[in-house]
Amino acid sequence: MSSQPLYTRQYPGDRYREQTDPILQLDNINVSFDGFRALRDLSLRIGVGELRCIIGPNGAGKTTLMDVITGKTRPDSGHAWYDQHCDLTALDPITIARQGIGRKFQKPTVFEALTVFDNMEIALKGNKSVWATLGAKLTGEQRDKIDELLQILRLGAARHRRAGALSHGQKQFLEIGMLLAQEPHLLLLDEPAAGMTDAETEYSAELFRALAGKHSLMVVEHDMGFVETIADSVTVLHQGQVLAEGALREVQANEQVIEVYLGR
Repeated sequence: MSSQPLYTRQYPGDRYREQTDPILQLDNINVSFDGFRALRDLSLRIGVGELRCIIGPNGAGKTTLMDVITGKTRPDSGHAWYDQHCDLTALDPITIARQGIGRKFQKPTVFEALTVFDNMEIALKGNKSVWATLGAKLTGEQRDKIDELLQILRLGAARHRRAGALSHGQKQFLEIGMLLAQEPHLLLLDEPAAGMTDAETEYSAELFRALAGKHSLMVVEHDMGFVETIADSVTVLHQGQVLAEGALREVQANEQVIEVYLGR
């Protein structure tokens, strides 16, 4: 186990902060594709610094929900507010990312021909082209930031390796690091533990718990064992709607959730 300290949480105590202002608020979101209603009057509220897990069967609307938040899909109706005043439905995906929302997809998307350090450098510098970014000189502060993130993500020893030579789990961590380099306020993570070893999954849980508070996190996950290690609050989707929401123990005991998703 690495002795490198993780992020210090800014908000001690319960991560399910009903009293805080929301970082994200969705009201009565509806999305249809060729007559199929992917989301039905979906409302969701995530507090500042909260770690929220989103679970549900395949086809429940989890990916469409993330697409709406990141501007990939426009809702037919409803409102999506970020940081209380930013109307996400009026912005394109690039502008939304610049506002402080970062998304990690299920399959890692890194520049496999470049080194781990180069990947982090591109993410840190933001909007320039790949080659223009690599041609610019890093400041000492930027190098220190990359070094810190690589240590946190246990990639320090792999900094000069090509990203394509990393294991699947290491690529997952690298992509998370590339998101963190951009200092997002809200992280959307789609099955971040998929394909990881047991040790990597355990460390992912430790990392996400440490990130909560400094960042707000929405984690879409199928692995209930992983959800149990990180979640204080859970939203269950079914057929495009919120079926249940609340503390993990309450959700696990909900008869409807057991019937449609968890099983007995």
